[in-house]
Amino acid sequence: METLTLDTFVTKSKSDSPSGPYIKVGMDTGGIAAGAARVLEVLQEEVKLAGLDLPVLPTGSLGYSFVDPLVEVKTESGLRTVYGKIDEESAKQIISDHLKEGKLLDDHVVASRKRTNDLGDTQTFAILVKDTSCDGGDKTQFFQASFEEDFRHEGLTGKVQVVRALDMGIYGEGLVVKLLPSGVTYANILTRDIAQIVDQSLKGDKVVDHRVYAKNDPQNRVVLRNCGRVNPESLEDYVAAGGYQGLAKALKASPEETISTMKDSGLRGRGGAGFPTWLKWKLTSDVEADQKYVICNGDEGDPGAFMDRSVLEGDPHSVLEGLMLAGYAVGATKGWFYIRAEYPLAVERIRIAIEQAQEAGILGEKVLGTDFSFDAEIRLGAGAFVCGEETALIASIEGMRGSPEPRPPYPSVKGLWDKPTSINNVETLAAVPAIMAKGARWYSSIGTEKSKGTKVFAVTGKVKYPQLVEVPMGTSLQQIVFDVCGGVLDDIPIKGVQTGGPSGGVIPEQHLNTPVTYETLQELGSIMGSGGMLIMDEHDCMVDVAKFYLKFCVDESCGKCAPCRIGGYQMLQLLELISSGKASLEDLSHIERICNAMKKASLCGLGQTAPNPVLSTLRYFKNEYIAYIEGGPRYARQRKRELAGKPERKAS
Repeated sequence: METLTLDTFVTKSKSDSPSGPYIKVGMDTGGIAAGAARVLEVLQEEVKLAGLDLPVLPTGSLGYSFVDPLVEVKTESGLRTVYGKIDEESAKQIISDHLKEGKLLDDHVVASRKRTNDLGDTQTFAILVKDTSCDGGDKTQFFQASFEEDFRHEGLTGKVQVVRALDMGIYGEGLVVKLLPSGVTYANILTRDIAQIVDQSLKGDKVVDHRVYAKNDPQNRVVLRNCGRVNPESLEDYVAAGGYQGLAKALKASPEETISTMKDSGLRGRGGAGFPTWLKWKLTSDVEADQKYVICNGDEGDPGAFMDRSVLEGDPHSVLEGLMLAGYAVGATKGWFYIRAEYPLAVERIRIAIEQAQEAGILGEKVLGTDFSFDAEIRLGAGAFVCGEETALIASIEGMRGSPEPRPPYPSVKGLWDKPTSINNVETLAAVPAIMAKGARWYSSIGTEKSKGTKVFAVTGKVKYPQLVEVPMGTSLQQIVFDVCGGVLDDIPIKGVQTGGPSGGVIPEQHLNTPVTYETLQELGSIMGSGGMLIMDEHDCMVDVAKFYLKFCVDESCGKCAPCRIGGYQMLQLLELISSGKASLEDLSHIERICNAMKKASLCGLGQTAPNPVLSTLRYFKNEYIAYIEGGPRYARQRKRELAGKPERKAS
């Protein structure tokens, strides 16, 4: 891209890029692990052999990680089709069937979750069918055949294709039918409804009201807005999608106005604590110093968490732009990306983004021809969970052992190399450019009164469709687990949801309708955390869950303070006694005392929040602890066999 100035930059269009037909392959870590690199090669080869003039491009996560590898196809008509579970053979079929003959592939289409339910003047050319009430495909195939039979009677054969969908983003609604390209969606379809849909919707351009699926999709992609949309290694793609417009807007105003916009937006830190972003920036801005720094905390270490990794891999320029806006607001001229070395693809794409921005005059001396200068570097973390804590992270960047320091003074006053430093996590920074470009009122209209905007969650565990989701604050756990992710694996009753990773707690089934906000999760004994969400069914043992997370914290403790170093170890030993049936009821009181001491006296957030999984399981599942204690060693052995799916041995 040519070198840009502020005046020429703001005139650039915000069109989707590329505007014409294309093929995109999800090249995030999950997609690559599932074979996306080979799929990309095959598609490029087949397009060339077929003599087709359209780009085959890499992109970030397309959002349906449970069916990787993913491919998106956009045709001349403008219709976008997402395919899942693509291998070499189905990749070739995309070229031969979809692009050459206009036929969608059975058992690979992943329907867009956006439903317009408005036929308008658009003629239907394809129908997606999927039985969402069972895992088998018999009913789906039966209804596919039924539609095709009705087409023969109505003379529509060859005009409308009936396609078996891989996933519809709708669950537990019987047979679901979606018309393309209008997006009209019907649910709980019976055999007798087929003729009516064909007659009214296909021939008469009318909606069959009593079967319309009207439930809105709870997802709202703000942080993930460009993931799967842009080529993460293309600055041109990011700019064409509206990138760096927020920075340009801020540079035409003042740092104080930028902070004011963040205040009005209500954005709070997405790293876990929920500290107001504007206040963190203002505290750093108010300190007089010859040098200030801003840091992007990419040290995502929660088990099962992949929120920050996906953003860094799929939309690196948005995080860079957010870091630059933070730097402009606080008066910093240097920024640092602290990313764990286990994320090599994220590191590489941030490196490319920095180089591209420097070449285009967006990063470096006199950004976009203004008086603002800013540069950025990358520092790799060695995988220490404790380095997610601000002072430990700073020590690591400085080349020292990553361990926390007492606060105050806070990093806003005395941070990196004793200079005022503002630290934000990846998700927070990725939201900032969108807020600056679209305005504080737009962002504050999303979410709840005290918890504004959206939150990204990595939903894993005993869930049918584990994936990355982004929902408005205030969305319930019930909606996330069942409406977005399809419910619990094998339809086993849900037992609880663990939020906040090792620092969070387990929320039982009876509280699933609670809105997800910073305040409500704390009231339930958990925290928002960075966004990990583990689903557990009735077969999971809560004593083992508490022991797993506590062991993680004990292993990751830096050992600097006694409450964490000694308290965590002592508590883990007591949990081991309980799970082996060798403890007493008195030990439960000992555990609670240790938990309270750790929460009050530990030096940093790791030790202060490590007791949360233990305290929450004691609060809601104390009967399981008591069962181990009263049942003794034999009960413990029997329970372990049950969890392993093995029958208890009978005495000979």
